[in-house]
Amino acid sequence: MRLLFVADGRSPITLNWLRHWLERGDAVHLLSTFPCEAPSGLASFHILPIAFSALGGGQAIGIDSASRPGLVGRFRGPLRSLRYLLGPVSLFQYRKRFCTLSAGLAPDLIHALRIPYEGMLASFAPRDFPLVVSIWGNDLTLHGRGSFLMGRFTRQTLHRAQGLMADARRDIRLGSEWGFSADKPTLVIPGAGGLHLDEMSRLAGQAKTLPALPAGVPLVVNPRGSRPGSVRKDTFFRAIPLVLNKIPNTCFVCPSLIGDAEAERWVSSLGIGASVRLWPRLTQPQLWGLFRRAQVFVSPSAHDGTPNSLLEAMACGCFPVVGDIESLREWIMPGENGLLVNPADPQALAEGILVALGDEILRARAARKNASILSARADYSRCMGKAEEFYDVVISNKK
Repeated sequence: MRLLFVADGRSPITLNWLRHWLERGDAVHLLSTFPCEAPSGLASFHILPIAFSALGGGQAIGIDSASRPGLVGRFRGPLRSLRYLLGPVSLFQYRKRFCTLSAGLAPDLIHALRIPYEGMLASFAPRDFPLVVSIWGNDLTLHGRGSFLMGRFTRQTLHRAQGLMADARRDIRLGSEWGFSADKPTLVIPGAGGLHLDEMSRLAGQAKTLPALPAGVPLVVNPRGSRPGSVRKDTFFRAIPLVLNKIPNTCFVCPSLIGDAEAERWVSSLGIGASVRLWPRLTQPQLWGLFRRAQVFVSPSAHDGTPNSLLEAMACGCFPVVGDIESLREWIMPGENGLLVNPADPQALAEGILVALGDEILRARAARKNASILSARADYSRCMGKAEEFYDVVISNKK
């Protein structure tokens, strides 16, 4: 097949998704909406920096990398609101170039790996080319409500799409409420296409050495970074002193939060610097190695789909304590393979962490159950086999 993907070419999720089609021998074309180097093996590579993505800065990968957040990182809140207003308008600047590009490539199928702003751009594609759109966790619950134009272009994208993919059944339901026709095909699989479970286990054991951590102390990991409007950073940091009151030697590790001004303010104001490690972004093997060492994974999400980091933590035997929201209830059965808590309640989060740290039998039972769940629902080969069938259905329907 000739496949055109519209995605953030820097993203590990994008690269994991492309990997299957490249290994299968398809002609894979990538239009990246962020400036980056071309991944290897592509039939062609193109960049259209829509919605001011060129201001976003680079992605610092690796524990020794300096944090260089760029303008968006330093002024994230105000710029996010401004981007909601002006980002959709910027699409018209690139509309003609995208239509010319897609017509020249003549793909059998176009796949936009999220709605804002990749799906919005792809909605302009000539009708001759079937369009599949993937929903990310807060595309509809947060971003689509960000402004009038965000809502308008979200609806346009879902009207135009011939197929809809999501990592939560909730988003398929919401997609129909936003305009996706109920008689078109849908598929629910992890957003990155699934996990390479055997590969994860092998690479985690070979991970580059992490910075020093206290030996023999409980480890709690929050790898979600800065996700305004999605993960409640305030809840997380306010829960830490409550945990330390009961288990004083607990260490909280936060990859991707080094240099984050808000995180640093919380750590300073709460006086918890001795118990918190704000780290740079880790490589995937490093993160998996950290999950294997930690007892608890924390993500107090208020808006989310199925975070890839959640599935990775579950695969590494790390016990999840996450926000009690609809999408995460599709994976977590409270008291069996994790805990769900009010993402706005620091006391509830602290109590969940304490329960998990204090019950080794619960953690061991959850690890076994999660291994079974992931094998059935998140194995990469199995999920991508479903994606192959889904693409074929979408293409056949267009004919």
